[in-house]
Amino acid sequence: MSNITITGSLGNIGQRLTRSLVAKGHRVTVISSQPERAAAIEALQAIPAIGTVTDRDFLQRAFKDADAVYTMIPPDFTATDIRAYIKGVGEGYAAAIAQTGVKHVVNLSAIGSHRADGPGPTGANHHVEQQLNALPDTHVLHLRPGMFYTNFLGSIPLIRYQQLIGSNYDATANIVLSHPEDIAAAAFEALDTRAFIGKQVQYIAGDEQNGGAIARILGEAVGLPNLTWTAFPDEAMLQALLQTGMSEQMARVYIIEIGIAIRNGDLIDDYRLHQGQASGKITLADFAREFAAVYTASAS
Repeated sequence: MSNITITGSLGNIGQRLTRSLVAKGHRVTVISSQPERAAAIEALQAIPAIGTVTDRDFLQRAFKDADAVYTMIPPDFTATDIRAYIKGVGEGYAAAIAQTGVKHVVNLSAIGSHRADGPGPTGANHHVEQQLNALPDTHVLHLRPGMFYTNFLGSIPLIRYQQLIGSNYDATANIVLSHPEDIAAAAFEALDTRAFIGKQVQYIAGDEQNGGAIARILGEAVGLPNLTWTAFPDEAMLQALLQTGMSEQMARVYIIEIGIAIRNGDLIDDYRLHQGQASGKITLADFAREFAAVYTASAS
């Protein structure tokens, strides 16, 4: 049995990862900023650690005695500078790991994070990777998934009421796609075995499709075989996102800038060099069944 600390609470990855590690007999501590999540964490037979990842003293306590930690940067919808927030949390993780002597770290990064000047959050993720890589006595595995399939669930209202799906790139732009289940599986294997040494990168990609194929596959799954992909101008899409209540920082950094990078092909050059070693088995067609179930349930 190992002591493993998980950041990111019980999200799409964290819940799956916690279940798998507990089932294997590990002692798992789950960090959450929400006190009301403590009961759910305990229900999984894990130990809740309630606090914020921006509190370095708290992180040091939460990482103490851990044989391994899983690090990810929880989104902060109130941040006035998202890149600074990501970098700051990453620096806090590195400091706590150094202070507590954790020997193995699995870090959730993202495709495109090989670039120091990467678009959206990728440049900040690169900074986090470098902070962790600078730890001399710690083995680090950076997981770099593509776009989460689950992001498309946010398009359900647009599909239902306007028969549209799209973004600020056209139907021919290729997108590397990943399912949280595949990410959790990769993190579980790494934390369970701790067989990785030095500083390593693992890409996670279940599929790669262009916008046109995404519209066709998801459309057919929900009974809209003529659903097509629409490319929205950057400013029009930004305004639409703001109208949904999203902050301008979140909209620009996570969606508009990433969309521009997708249409320019700026995210995947390093992935292309290593895609033969990428893990991930859940395809877009597989996810389409999950998408259709959510689509149907949301209508009731």
